[in-house]
Amino acid sequence: MRVLRAARDAGVRRVVLTSSFAAIGYGHDGPGPYDEATWTNLDAPIGAYVKSKTVAERAAWKYAVAAGLELTVINPTGIFGPALGPDFASSLGVITALLEGRLPFLPDQRFGVADVRDVAALPLVAMTDDRAAGQRFIASGGYSSMAGIAGILRSRLGADAAKVPTRRIPTWLLKAVALVVRPLRALARDAGVRREPRLGKATRVLGWSPRPVEGTIVDTARSLLPYLSR
Repeated sequence: MRVLRAARDAGVRRVVLTSSFAAIGYGHDGPGPYDEATWTNLDAPIGAYVKSKTVAERAAWKYAVAAGLELTVINPTGIFGPALGPDFASSLGVITALLEGRLPFLPDQRFGVADVRDVAALPLVAMTDDRAAGQRFIASGGYSSMAGIAGILRSRLGADAAKVPTRRIPTWLLKAVALVVRPLRALARDAGVRREPRLGKATRVLGWSPRPVEGTIVDTARSLLPYLSR
């Protein structure tokens, strides 16, 4: 809200906000796909992070309308891509855990994959293209499973992916084990859940061209190799 008020006071015409797919695809029944017209259900049992993203974006839209600001919102799915150093986000931690063999099995998890380089490029287009005004844009290069990502790592990284697991764990078994093994509870919570993003609006409207999932995952993994625990 401070940024939006400052933009209004400075006479800014358009603000581009990076929100999250967390403000779109959570708290619903069914796998989707969910598009930019959908809002996360705040009455559902969702986590604090997901709720905060949804509340924040709704507040931004409400204020922009009242203040006469043009607002454009980017809603990325899980963000991957080359790491700049050893201090990286939890999404890259998933790739690290696979490469280090800290996950002995593959849970039934699926998520959108967005390349950080593409996510960085999209707001620049949204800032200057008149067609972006008043629009939300999901930023994602595709939708993949944990098993699919593990397969990419094994097929493309050779010996560097020797510890990547191959076994899958049934969701019912994961949830049972998580009752006594606390670190597995986050994995168990999302196992078997489908929240597929509907892709294509940013490409149709703004000409955005995201990288394929496989290239993003490979570039991510190669950038993380120097930081692995051997």
